[in-house]
Amino acid sequence: MSINILQRTPVFVTKPYLPPLDEVLPYLEDIWSSKIITNNGPFVLELEAQLKQLFEVSGCSVMNNGTSALVIPLLTLPRGSEVITTPFTFAATVHSISMLGLKPVFADIDPDYFGLNVQSVEDAITPNTSAILAVHTYGTPCDVEGLADVARRHGLKLIYDAAHAFGVQYKGRSLLRYGDICTLSFHATKSFNTFEGGAVITPSTEAEKHINLLRNFGIQGENDIPEVGFNGKMSEFNAALGLVQLKHFETARAMRRNVHDWYVDALSDTPEITLISQRPDTQPNYSYFPILINKDCRQSRDEIFAAMGEQGVVARRYFAPLLSDAKPYRDLKSAIRELLPVANDIGARVLCLPIYPDLTCELRKRVVHSLKEALRAAPQ
Repeated sequence: MSINILQRTPVFVTKPYLPPLDEVLPYLEDIWSSKIITNNGPFVLELEAQLKQLFEVSGCSVMNNGTSALVIPLLTLPRGSEVITTPFTFAATVHSISMLGLKPVFADIDPDYFGLNVQSVEDAITPNTSAILAVHTYGTPCDVEGLADVARRHGLKLIYDAAHAFGVQYKGRSLLRYGDICTLSFHATKSFNTFEGGAVITPSTEAEKHINLLRNFGIQGENDIPEVGFNGKMSEFNAALGLVQLKHFETARAMRRNVHDWYVDALSDTPEITLISQRPDTQPNYSYFPILINKDCRQSRDEIFAAMGEQGVVARRYFAPLLSDAKPYRDLKSAIRELLPVANDIGARVLCLPIYPDLTCELRKRVVHSLKEALRAAPQ
């Protein structure tokens, strides 16, 4: 009976890592005692200080969520200007551009690591372009050198949506040290979570002060409101959880790596799929396990996804639909499929398998079994 129950229990694509409750309770007692629950309290300040040290950066402003972290840097761009970005991302990336009256312009992605293709970005630049908003997809670094060169030559701000990239290092230093600004998400699904939260990483204390102004309604003092902003502040509760989570991050990363390596061993001889490689010189956080369904596979990605779901394995088609196919953006000139051949190809074939720190060997076997059964089933 226990085996049948296990087989009926869904295996979700991710599950949040939570620290021992008894480590969190003392922080809650301090909050109840101090009655400080928001407005840059001591736990928020301590979390920012620890993250600056971890990432070796000068500026870190924690936020109430990852979307706020994206929106606030975009507030600094000229209204109506164009921002070049990727269609192969979560909706928040492009929505953050659009909701501020900026114009998203899509560029294609590279076929190996799924970041923005540098030549496609350069081809998309116009006199109205103000910034590049690139995404470190699945935590894999973009071509940071190539994008930096394009941004420098054209006088553009280079912003990285690094929602997937907490703890990732590239060429021996934090990936968050590349670009003009990086943004993080601390959502429950991420490799580091504060239930909800995010951060803006900046290269200087002056830039940090500006971000802090914008996340506080644009209010600088009791009688001074120099800019338009909104409430992007993180609560003391979320910051307290973050301080505890930081103590466990490397342990959780090692557990994720164990799952990742197990999958690689179990799937390396599966001809119907391609395993995705990391960019060289990268220390990943193992927060995603994407595969590509090969073009000669007898089943489509969507058929495989559905068949796995029928067996209780909840994979995810990250990222489908492409944002260039979504209703708010499909009529943009840059959304034409012929301009985005790689994004459309990858978007139709990618599938992310379940991965989280305490994914047991028994559940991993269910995932692999369901995938292989779906790959080899007779076409519908």
